[in-house]
Amino acid sequence: MLRGLIFDKDGTLFDFGGTWNSWARDVIADLSGGDAARARALADAVRFDLDRGGFHPDSPVIAGTNREAAELLLTQLPGHDLAGVESYLAEAAAKAPLVPATPLAPLLRELSEARGLHLGVMTNDAEFSARRQLRAAGVDGFFPFLAGFDSGHGAKPDAAPLLAFARQTGLAPDQIGMVGDSTHDMLAGRAAGMTCIAVLTGLAPREELAPHADVVLPDIGHLPGWLARAG
Repeated sequence: MLRGLIFDKDGTLFDFGGTWNSWARDVIADLSGGDAARARALADAVRFDLDRGGFHPDSPVIAGTNREAAELLLTQLPGHDLAGVESYLAEAAAKAPLVPATPLAPLLRELSEARGLHLGVMTNDAEFSARRQLRAAGVDGFFPFLAGFDSGHGAKPDAAPLLAFARQTGLAPDQIGMVGDSTHDMLAGRAAGMTCIAVLTGLAPREELAPHADVVLPDIGHLPGWLARAG
């Protein structure tokens, strides 16, 4: 029986496309300074389709860290430095228009209070952005553990940040479920010895996630029903 759940953020708690597509379009427009050729080059660097207004499924930004996104953009931003671009992205991400994958507060209340589960978040985003976003969504109080790629535990697909959650809660890894929308999430969960729960609110399709997951759910709103069936 699971006693804890650690969630990815983007594509899991929040719908990826609904939250990040418009944000990315605005960031590219801002960084390009109105230069259409530079905007196209920036979009290509992060595998964003300007015409369609969405990330390509193979974009390294989807599961990558804030720093990795900054490094990609920096290739098309002569005269800028990595620290400056990374800081800009963190500040911009903290104000992203959040689209929850499902009504979050009722779900998290059921999981934490009615079911007594320990809850946490591990994101490859910056911790600063993640805290701001969870606070804006009114759900930060449900997550005593929150780690970003820059919190000192490493980044997914490494297992270390998930094991940090296990240590904080005092739970064994096999008592914890890793809930995420990418193969990075599933690989991290598997390496940590946790149950791997995939959701389809990111850009990865079922056939990509299923080989690495113990179960694939449409979204996190299906967790209570699955937990009840799983015992």
